[in-house]
Amino acid sequence: MISWNDRLPGYLLGKEQLISTVNFTFFFSVVFMLVSVPFSHNAWFQLGASEAFAYTVLFFLLSFLLVSLSKRLMYKTRERFEMRFSHYILWNLAEVIVVCALYTCFTVLADRAGLIDLAGTKLHSVFLNALVYATVSLGIPYILAGMYFALNDKDNTIRLMNYGSVVSDETLTPQQEKKITLFDNSGALRLSISSSNLYYIESDDNYIKVWYADAKGMLKQYMLRCRLKTVEESFLDSELVRCHRKYIVNMTHVKVLTRQKEGYTIELDLEDSDPIPVTKTYEENVLRRFNSR
Repeated sequence: MISWNDRLPGYLLGKEQLISTVNFTFFFSVVFMLVSVPFSHNAWFQLGASEAFAYTVLFFLLSFLLVSLSKRLMYKTRERFEMRFSHYILWNLAEVIVVCALYTCFTVLADRAGLIDLAGTKLHSVFLNALVYATVSLGIPYILAGMYFALNDKDNTIRLMNYGSVVSDETLTPQQEKKITLFDNSGALRLSISSSNLYYIESDDNYIKVWYADAKGMLKQYMLRCRLKTVEESFLDSELVRCHRKYIVNMTHVKVLTRQKEGYTIELDLEDSDPIPVTKTYEENVLRRFNSR
């Protein structure tokens, strides 16, 4: 069951997903508002060559711009703080409120231009009326888009297999006892590497990059569609430890843990590799695992 404090799935913050959500919301809102106009006593939405139509077009364009900028900001800040469901809901609610405020301003302008007659209607009544329409025209497409992306997000299965308990006709070396195995949605094995050869896993929107050494000791990268949260849950109590929103590291390859002004950084025993940051959320666990080696 989803909790308000649960981390928001990465597929809701992907660039393509946010663009699709904005476009779908725009078209849904246009259709909904035009259908609902006859039932509103003070609506100034109109089609055709008129001043009211110019107001209508300008309002929708500004609303579209505001929502687009909001989603762009959401995408840009996704790495700076860990967004949870409560943050996501409040963020979208803020968008609804801003659009309602914009609608209220346009309604006042339309009244002054003689396009409608508010007849003493209070501004807060106009705002509350707009709140109902905006909640439906923005809320429903957001929910539908989220449901679609959730169904469309098919994580590959990642497993840590311990071959030490497997009966075999061959003698297994210690390096063979534990394997990182990646399966696709059909159950087909796509990648199998010794856990000792894996350096770190990096998140890239809805995908992850697995950095590992091949049989010749060359650094390789394997990319697959998966959330880092799935990896974290799959490798509990293993040497793979979450240290950042974007990174999971293999503690056996951690050479140096350095304290900086902004926080700790990890240096791997990997030539020419950049330091990997450790955020406050995972700092305590990383320090405990590093000191217990």
